[in-house]
Amino acid sequence: MPEQTEIRTTERAAPPPPAPPATSDAAVIRDALGVGIAVGLSGFAFGVTSAGVGLSLLQTCALSLLVFTGASQFALVGALAAGGNPLTAAAGAFFLGARNAFYGLRLSAVLGYRATVKPFAAHWVIDETSAVALAQPDRRSARLGFTVTGLTLYVLWNLTTLAGALGAEALGDTETWGLDAAGPAVFLALLAPMLKDTVERVAAGLAVVLVMVTLPLLPTGVPVLVSALAAPAVLVVQGRRGRGTAQEPGADRADHQEPPARPEGTPGSHPATEEDRA
Repeated sequence: MPEQTEIRTTERAAPPPPAPPATSDAAVIRDALGVGIAVGLSGFAFGVTSAGVGLSLLQTCALSLLVFTGASQFALVGALAAGGNPLTAAAGAFFLGARNAFYGLRLSAVLGYRATVKPFAAHWVIDETSAVALAQPDRRSARLGFTVTGLTLYVLWNLTTLAGALGAEALGDTETWGLDAAGPAVFLALLAPMLKDTVERVAAGLAVVLVMVTLPLLPTGVPVLVSALAAPAVLVVQGRRGRGTAQEPGADRADHQEPPARPEGTPGSHPATEEDRA
């Protein structure tokens, strides 16, 4: 009887995934300050625009101190400047700022603040702080980036809002200087890098079309609300296309059928050896 040898294979445990590269505190602070300063300076444009539509100095500063969502603030004063109803303008600003609630859901797990700290941190949950915090590899860096960005942006935004409101009379008509377009331009500059795939770009393009079509037909502030329908519309179309291109149930089974075994001696078959029989 031929001697049989037993071959034992030892399974090696898969190595753990490499840890993300650590980010130094100096790099996090540098990036956070860059974002905070660059965006905080646009508060000057908001102060000028707000004062130009007739809001008092106290009302203008209160919006930046208590609301602190730049795009929503510009949407509010822009609707008022166009003669829109204050309630409609406030509704448009509210729905535009509602996106921060979704940022908060994600940041709550990333930052891991205690329940007593979350209400204060929620006031700084905006586009810029979310972007900096989510770009960090660990919780400590995320907290540092969130805090530095939020503090820098909050202080600078409110100071420049005050300066813009005080200097509005000296500047005169904001449309002459083009400052009325500063808010939308800043918001688009922040939004554009986030449109990474085709679905997001199509949704953004459809939203623009809806605004342009409904702008001369609906009251001021309402076209912004209508543009929000672009996202669910694109998702519905994408879902239908996905179901339409799905394969039939029997196709998968046919594709995965194993080929029939070839009899011994046919070309391409492996002849049985003495070791195989043993």
